[in-house]
Amino acid sequence: MKHQLTRIEVVMADVKEKIATVVYMLGTRLPSVRAAANSYGFSPSTVVEAYERLQTEGIIYSRPGAGFYVAETTAPLSLTETGHNLDRAIDPLWVSRQALEPSDNVLKPGCGWLPPDWLFVEGMRRGLRHVARGNAAVISEYATPLGLPALRQLLTRRMAGLGIDAQPSQVMLTESGTQAIDLILRFLLTAGDTVVVDDPCYFNFRALLRAHRVKVIGVPYTPSGPDVDAFAKILEEHKPRLYITNAAIHNPTGATLSHATAYQILQLAQASGLYIIEDDIFADFEVKPAPRLAALDGLSRVFYIGSFSKTLSASLRCGYIAAPNEWVESLLDLKIATGFGGGQLAAAVVLSALTDSGYRKHMSTMHMRLASARSQALPRLEKLGIVPWLLPQAGMFLWCRLPDNNSATELANRCLSQGVVLAPGNAFSQSKNAENFMRFNVAQMSSSKVFEVLAQALV
Repeated sequence: MKHQLTRIEVVMADVKEKIATVVYMLGTRLPSVRAAANSYGFSPSTVVEAYERLQTEGIIYSRPGAGFYVAETTAPLSLTETGHNLDRAIDPLWVSRQALEPSDNVLKPGCGWLPPDWLFVEGMRRGLRHVARGNAAVISEYATPLGLPALRQLLTRRMAGLGIDAQPSQVMLTESGTQAIDLILRFLLTAGDTVVVDDPCYFNFRALLRAHRVKVIGVPYTPSGPDVDAFAKILEEHKPRLYITNAAIHNPTGATLSHATAYQILQLAQASGLYIIEDDIFADFEVKPAPRLAALDGLSRVFYIGSFSKTLSASLRCGYIAAPNEWVESLLDLKIATGFGGGQLAAAVVLSALTDSGYRKHMSTMHMRLASARSQALPRLEKLGIVPWLLPQAGMFLWCRLPDNNSATELANRCLSQGVVLAPGNAFSQSKNAENFMRFNVAQMSSSKVFEVLAQALV
């Protein structure tokens, strides 16, 4: 049975989170007992007990007559303790673990990838055979610092089709899209900086930011992109250094950035000195191209990243960063320091698959399969009272509102016991205001069992 936190534990967990994410920096004075009690809605005695326990653990210390302060030496960061709620069903890392756990008997409409037989398997096999017959150095030696030149040249041509003007020297290959983001965070941020994310956003953005001990602020996301007025207010009040978002198809909402919103966001970013990471992992799922911040910005303040785990293979890891030349040098140093030379094998196979004559046809078929899966899932969900926030133009995700009186967290726990892994809304929400939402992956919903379990689990 799940442990229900006591009020004292709630206060302790919240203080630990704020310390881990540097909302409370070392030496910071904590809110007074009375102020904290009013904030939590608990009695002063509850806060006193929580503070005393934290002091016993060495996390905070008291100054007689002056209050409680964050200790100069704190415990190592525990990512499982830095969420607003310790219920693991809405913890991004917990959701990822459940979805990654191998099991033939578990259905995963909450995962963020396609079924294996939907991917370009034959093209990847041809690529592996092609590389195996080629230069032995490709399968035995470190890659050059920037990565395979031919793949970087191909990537610049693909970017040009989206209006992004980049030279191969501005493109650096990475081991994955996640590593690309991590390197940029290492390059740009120091502990205590503020970062803006969409609310909701891809949950691993927030999990990765926790590891960098930065303060995270969520900006409400609308069907046309981030709420511009809220974005401007955040820039004025919090002075963030970075904004992380999706290009093209937004995760988890399926929304598409409009040209008007893109221009306004860039104007605000340029005026405030804000940097942007634009993650374009779903580019090949688009039917109609959306605007790219990197194109409108000319790669001036925007880091443009991507990978191929959603269309080619999640097993053969390869990502990339496109950035101004003066930034690439520092990113290269970080890449070598944290991963040394990287490998050539994945890049060579990815290049072969992307240039395979069957890839374009494969993606065209993928678009039709996703449209069909979406049209089949929608009425079955709506029959259960689960309705989409919007009807996406493309992609695999549906961001849905549950019937009244249903908690996504509780629903996910009930469904997990029946062998169905879901993705509750608050796993994606920095403000934790998406308890009535769930992200569904239409490509993972072909089994009737998904809908049968949902029907039984709904209140």
